[in-house]
Amino acid sequence: MSAPRRVIVGVSGATGTALAVRTLQLLGAAGIERHVVVSPAARRTAAYEMPDAEFGEHAEAVHNFRDIGASIASGSYPVDAMVVIPCSVRTLGAIAAGIADNLLVRAADVTLKERRPLVLCVRETPLHLGHLRAMVTATEIGAIIAPPMPAFYAAPESIDDVVDHTVARTLSLIGVEAPGAPPWQGTRSS
Repeated sequence: MSAPRRVIVGVSGATGTALAVRTLQLLGAAGIERHVVVSPAARRTAAYEMPDAEFGEHAEAVHNFRDIGASIASGSYPVDAMVVIPCSVRTLGAIAAGIADNLLVRAADVTLKERRPLVLCVRETPLHLGHLRAMVTATEIGAIIAPPMPAFYAAPESIDDVVDHTVARTLSLIGVEAPGAPPWQGTRSS
């Protein structure tokens, strides 16, 4: 997979604003054009978790959540991948069901129909059977489900270390190399 040149970042209302901000920062550091769509619930969550977070300062384009006529709503607009981080269960369900009633879900739907990588960082716990079925459906139609799980083998020393590793692993799924998640080298033999 070649490294992408243009990526959509969807931010929905689950907890994890730091993950979204760091994703945008690392994509920018990699020289990738970033288009971002933030749901109203994500803005509300961000106001609580990171009051100073400003998604627009980390993106070339910020699209209105309700603007179904935006460039990224069409498969003819060249985009290489999309990441929804964090991805709420509501957004997961809408994507799995094809209910494209806002730009975030429409862009995800377009990403799937054009057979481009779509990574959903579903942020919910515990999960009930409906959540699991939505994940299965999303996987069956082409999405990659990548819940933001901490990797303790990386010996994180701070929350920033956990965020960096999680985001770097997520970006690796769309072909972006980012610092923070070096490849596992295996354990030392005795």
